[in-house]
Amino acid sequence: MAEPSERTALKSRVDRELEEFVATEADALLALDAELAPLVDVLTSVTARGKRLRSAFCYWGWRAAGQPDSDAMVRAAASMELVHAAAVVHDDIIDDSALRHGLPTAHVALRDAFTDGPRRKERARSMAMLAGDLLMSWAGQMFTGCGLPAAYLAQARGLWAVLARELIAGEALELLHTEGDSDVRRSLKVIRYKTAKYTVEHPLHIGAAVAGAEPALLEMFTDYGLPLGEAFQLRDDLIGLFGDPATTGKSNTDDVSAARPTALIALTKQSATPAERRELKKLLGRRTLTAEQLERVRAVVERTGARQRVEEMITERVGAAVGALGGAGLPRIAHRSLTQLATAATSRPD
Repeated sequence: MAEPSERTALKSRVDRELEEFVATEADALLALDAELAPLVDVLTSVTARGKRLRSAFCYWGWRAAGQPDSDAMVRAAASMELVHAAAVVHDDIIDDSALRHGLPTAHVALRDAFTDGPRRKERARSMAMLAGDLLMSWAGQMFTGCGLPAAYLAQARGLWAVLARELIAGEALELLHTEGDSDVRRSLKVIRYKTAKYTVEHPLHIGAAVAGAEPALLEMFTDYGLPLGEAFQLRDDLIGLFGDPATTGKSNTDDVSAARPTALIALTKQSATPAERRELKKLLGRRTLTAEQLERVRAVVERTGARQRVEEMITERVGAAVGALGGAGLPRIAHRSLTQLATAATSRPD
């Protein structure tokens, strides 16, 4: 996967596998009752787009262990995108986010299914929660039905349990620390379990385990995956505050309105003046934020040097990740692809 065209080719293969799988499952739902169409529409929408980073890491975990290209492994890797879709749907419900990829989030889109009767928003949120649960179930279904030998797949069974446990733990930790005292180490722990592990480390481990990799390769993938996963989320935090919604497809007030315990805000509070901390306390957690209020938060983040420090943390972590690949004896194509993925996962949006 040395060339962009080859990276695009893998993404296209993953897209095709997901489209086929979701279409089959959608037909099965509609066969139960045509009134499930709004649910099917949401499931189709939330699985139809994305960078497909998690599937790429899973695939290259397999190839790094010396295995050849395999359509069955591409299907197995594509299941990682269903895990991500499930996490996104649930995360948007928790944060009450209205937009993602420039489209209404699942719990917002489903309001159209409830034009009559009371508690329209609440019922839409409940259906979105069910959609997220089904997506996680689909992930396991797609993985186990990918076509690889059962003995291969069994080698990753325990890793799926770890993935689910740590993903839920990270989300729960974020809820526990929302609107609480800011602490950089605590914020990084939330990042590690909520995003970093299931984005990079777990897909790599699952791909490598299916391939029958030695423990040393799994350990190297931890050394690569954890800092890279943290860098990925740190970049997302910067984009979440400073990004252009026209480019990112989501509101740039979500993190502030939800008072998420990001490392960016924790670093800002550490260096803020008492007056700035009081001002931030008033603005963080506000459900509606004016353009002027958003600019004020950005100004404080910039003045304290927090934005630059997060950029430095990203650079440090990407360097550590790429450095972990050296001397691991990976196949040349896997080494090159994982190096390029480190940049792709943490680059600024165009």
